[in-house]
This record gives sequence, C-alpha cells and structure tokens, in this order.
Amino acid sequence: MNVLRARCFARVLLAALCVLMQSFAVAQSLPSNVRAAFQRAAIPLDAVGIQVQEVGAHKPLLALNPSQPFNPASTMKLVTSTAALELLGPTFTWKTQVYTTGMQSGDILLGDLVIKGGGDPKLVLENFWLLLRQVRARGIRDIRGNVVLDRSFFEDSTYDPAKFDGDPLRPYNAGPDALLLNYKAFTFRFLPDAQSNTVKVATDPPVTGYAVTAPKLGGGDCGDWKQKLALRIDGNGAEFSGAYPAACGEKIWHVHPWMMPRTRYFGLVFRHLWQELGGNLRGEAVDGSVPADARLLLQWESPTLPEVVRDMNKYSNNVMARQMFLTLAAQTAQQPGNIERGRQAVMSWLASKKIDAPDLVIENGSGLSRTERIAPATMARLLATFYQSPLMPEFMSSLPLAGYDGTMRKRVQQQGVAGNAHIKTGSLNEVRAIAGYVLAASGKRYAVVCFINHGNAPRGQEAQDALLQWVYENG
Repeated sequence: MNVLRARCFARVLLAALCVLMQSFAVAQSLPSNVRAAFQRAAIPLDAVGIQVQEVGAHKPLLALNPSQPFNPASTMKLVTSTAALELLGPTFTWKTQVYTTGMQSGDILLGDLVIKGGGDPKLVLENFWLLLRQVRARGIRDIRGNVVLDRSFFEDSTYDPAKFDGDPLRPYNAGPDALLLNYKAFTFRFLPDAQSNTVKVATDPPVTGYAVTAPKLGGGDCGDWKQKLALRIDGNGAEFSGAYPAACGEKIWHVHPWMMPRTRYFGLVFRHLWQELGGNLRGEAVDGSVPADARLLLQWESPTLPEVVRDMNKYSNNVMARQMFLTLAAQTAQQPGNIERGRQAVMSWLASKKIDAPDLVIENGSGLSRTERIAPATMARLLATFYQSPLMPEFMSSLPLAGYDGTMRKRVQQQGVAGNAHIKTGSLNEVRAIAGYVLAASGKRYAVVCFINHGNAPRGQEAQDALLQWVYENG
C-alpha cells in the first residue's frame, strides 16, 4: 500500500513539475522588454495571461497562462458584441412603439399614450425629442390620460446600483431598462459668478417641477470638488448643500440619480419636452402594459446594431452593453430578456462556432463585474474565428484604433503600432486588459490578448503597449 501511495505521489509530483517547466519555458519566451516592464511594475507573471495568434493559424505565436481564467474587465464586451452581430444581424434595430387608448377628438387624446420599450440602448434625449415630434405630427397635443410605460421586453428584476463599487451616483451603475431614457442620467453644469458671489446650476436634460438647489460659492483649491458639493438627490429634487470652489471655473458632473424611480425620471423628461413641443399632459407617467385594444400610433427605430456596437466598444459604455446583452436574450429566446437567457444565447452561439469555453463566466456581458472570467486562449480563438466572419469589418471598426481614438487614443502614439492595431481596453481595480487585432509590419494579422489581474495592474500599461509594438515588429 505504501509503495502504491509513493508511486501515485511521484506521478503527481512529476505532473506538477511538467506544468511548472512549461510555464517557465513560456515565461522565458516573452520578449525581454515586455518581461522587464512587468518586473518594473512588480507584476508577477502568474498574474498575467497572454495569447498572441495569427488569424488562421492553429498555434499561438506567444502564450502565457493561456488557459487560466482571468477577469477581462471591459474586454468582455467583445463577447457580447460579436454574438449580437451574428445572432441579431447587421440590420437589427431596437424598436420603441407608441400606442393610444380611448379616442382622439381633434388634437385631444381622450385616453392614454402608451410607450412600449424594446431595450433601445440609444434612446438619448435628441432621439426621444424626435420621437415626440412624430407623436405631435399625428395631431396629438393634449393628452387627457396618463403616459403608460411598458417595460415587459426585459424581465423585471431587483437591481442594486451600489453593488459593484459602492458608488451608485456614477452613470455606469445605471441598471438595464427596456425603456431606458437618456441612460437615466443628469448632467449638472456649474457656472460660478464671482460678481454676484453665486453659483448657477444648469440641468440637462432640463426638467419641469424638479427642484435643484445650487451650492454656495466657496474659496480654496478646486481639489475634490464633487465631494465638497455634498449632493443629495432623489425623486423630488437635487440639493447641493456644500460649496463650489470659485477656482474650479466651469465644470460638469454626470450623475445617476439612483434614488429616483425610473418612472419618475421618464415622466419628468417627457413632460418638459412635451411642453416645449406645445403639448399638454393632464395625467402622470405610470408603469403598465399595452392594453389589448390599444392602437399602434408609430414605431421609432434606433440606429442599426453596428452603429451601437461602435459606440459601445469605442468608449466602453457599460450601460449599452447590458442593454445589448438582455436584448440578445429576449430576441433569441422570444421571452423577456434576463441574465440566464443571455448566458444561454452566448454559450450556444460559441458552441456553434466550435469554440469550447468552459472557462467563460458571464454576469452581465459588460465586464463591469468582479465575477466575469474568460481565458486568454478563449478570447483569442473568438477574435481569430470572428475575423473570418462576413461581419468582421463592422466589428473591427468598433474597436479603438491604437493611438487615434476611443480608449486607445492616448496610447502608443509615437510607436509604429499606432494606427495598425484595433484594441479594446478594460480597466477595473486590480485589472488591466487589452484584446483585439494587430496588423504587423509583415502584413500578417494577429489576435492579441493580454490580461493582468493583480494589485499592481494599473502599472501594467507599459508592458501591454510594449507587447503590441513587439507583435507589430515581429509578427
């Protein structure tokens, strides 16, 4: 029995040594300047995952911990956007439908205006204004009933905007909503006036019947001016009970009014815009559903999916990614969109592409998560496989162009790889990630993935940029 145990132990030890030697061999194959950059950043190589693979090739050019699951931060959006492009199609648009109940007498609607959301990630202020103009063009001016909001396209669920980072005021913490208006955000513009010793606050979108109390004009350095404002915000108003330093000059603050019910926000914006268009609303904005006897008045369509994917990936919009993920769930399952149906849609699609992804963990499809995971090799396979898709041009054009735009506009500007790489970035506390394509000087195209999960990850940009330049020069 002891001999058998000894043999088993020896086999386990041998296997462990083989893995260790393989990891060491890969680590030694890293370009010296990349390895040195990681050393300067005090980032151990076991906290780094790399896969560099020529599209169409079976073996990687470079790999480090390729099968280990890492938190990919916002590069998870690449999974969501590629699946959406193929499953929804390049001409897909989100539909927002407007119905009426009761009867219309002249320009008076003796009933409700019912708005049914379709998950549009880009129902921003200007688009909503155009939608309301179309309602006015149908001859409706005075709505005697309510504005009924139908959000049934997404499954109703509890959402905690403070769960991710404890800062629910940040706009990226807005929850998904089948009738998401203007990302449910306010922009406050602060205009200090030294002569009157006051601060004016302009609110966008402008709303009627919502009190905004301006801060006092203060002195001292600008510093952490947002904290000095002591904002309190809910459904009744926004109060800046602190002081705004005069030294700050004019500034803006984008705020997610998390204590305000989404129906209250929608109602305030609707009423103000409707009044600007010469309309009148007697009732209120209320939640509900489209009645069986309602009549379709009009249908608003969003920009096409590739346009939305471009906005989402270039500027790493987490709210848009959540909307897209749940839309993917609703459209493929033909049921209200939820997280589980979104996961099933993505996993089924990956399987159809013959991409095995046991390492993939999806929480919301945006990367704004502590639990989402994917291995570098899986991400690289996804990129290499999608390069063969007829939708590749739409996808690649959505990725930031290194050195020029999006989240890569200030990186590698003076290096040869600038303008030759389309790279999605990802950033969380203790996470820095890049994933995308590099067109090497040789003319070959490479899928490049580099994940860093470590406390010193913010110091890893030098190493990642050096990796991109190395692929450009040596690929």
